[in-house]
Amino acid sequence: MALHPQLQAILDSSAGMPPMQNVPPAALRASFEAQAVKAPRPEVAHVEDRMIPGPRGEIRVRIYRPDMDQGHAVITYFHGSAFVVCSIDTHDVLCRHLCLQSGAVIVSVDYGLAPEAPFPAGPDDSFAATSWTAAHATSFGGDPAQLMVAGDSAGATMAIVTALRARDAGGPTIAAQLLFYPVTDYPDMLPASYIERGEGCGLTASAMRWGWDLYLTDPADRANPMASPLRAPDLSGLPPAYVITAEYDLLRDEGQAFAGRLTAAGVATTLAHYDDMNHGFLGMAGSLDRADEAMAAVGAWLAARTITQRSPR
Repeated sequence: MALHPQLQAILDSSAGMPPMQNVPPAALRASFEAQAVKAPRPEVAHVEDRMIPGPRGEIRVRIYRPDMDQGHAVITYFHGSAFVVCSIDTHDVLCRHLCLQSGAVIVSVDYGLAPEAPFPAGPDDSFAATSWTAAHATSFGGDPAQLMVAGDSAGATMAIVTALRARDAGGPTIAAQLLFYPVTDYPDMLPASYIERGEGCGLTASAMRWGWDLYLTDPADRANPMASPLRAPDLSGLPPAYVITAEYDLLRDEGQAFAGRLTAAGVATTLAHYDDMNHGFLGMAGSLDRADEAMAAVGAWLAARTITQRSPR
């Protein structure tokens, strides 16, 4: 199936922009944030920014509540980044839609980014924020027994490695993982999707390699499962997973490979593939019908796994 015409129009309109890897990270981040403020924002009951303790200092989080009741599932969300760009501000719209569709409290995490905070800063921040969420969920309407992790792109990497770390550390207990077009492996050997979709589809192969190389200052870390979770020797015991992949995405094959490995390890896994979408399409929820459909499907999957114990605050 051809790329959705709305997405094709966006790609065509941005054809003259410089490649990501040719722009300094600070300027690139500012550009992403300037674009993000233009998107319409659905209203949720309450939004609050907090600073929480982390291994390298304070971590900024943004908490979204669907209503002011207690007992909601709570999701720590990690934004996409290519390990270098974006923030809780660039993913504000996505998190608002996820909050409304899932009925869950969302804790969006500003984990450390390269080159200022290379590996393992991001995974360390992500695990710390998830542990903090488990300990404090009831203070903002969440149920720590229904703690989940989620993320898109490199943020999905953070979600996966948080789930792995929680499994190996004996907690916190994570009930589910939502992985939107995840980064799961350093591309030592290019999968077919890097060749087929590495140019002209949005995220490029050269930009992804640029991000990886800023993130991993030691080449030996390319094989570290905390950086490349597809290389983890054992995926058993991880929480149920909902994995989204897109046909016009260079990360398509590694996302599908990870879903396959989860299934083979006995993890209940749903793979949802969108054959007319590209990388990052969920960020257009509210503006793109297919993104709205995908977000509604995520909400339905979560609804089958969560119980909201509603009680007034």
